[in-house]
Amino acid sequence: MRPHIQAIAKIADCCVLCYPNAGLPNELGGYDETPESMAQELKNFATDGLVNIVGGCCGTTPAHIKAIADACRSLKPHVIPVIERDMVV
Repeated sequence: MRPHIQAIAKIADCCVLCYPNAGLPNELGGYDETPESMAQELKNFATDGLVNIVGGCCGTTPAHIKAIADACRSLKPHVIPVIERDMVV
């Protein structure tokens, strides 16, 4: 996911949201990524200034969301780049 978030953060002139699943579904349809590992990944994105909003989708639990919030709470959000556009008159 990181290469995609990096690419978006470079060109998006708006906030960048990262709302991943808790891993890929296993053979039983469950999600195996722990709150701690998911929080660390999203903290890395936030520490590197790539995201404004983080959260969790499929497979995340209240424990995942708490871990993500705790890990990212004090970090600064992504700075939205100023993108020059060709003006057509």
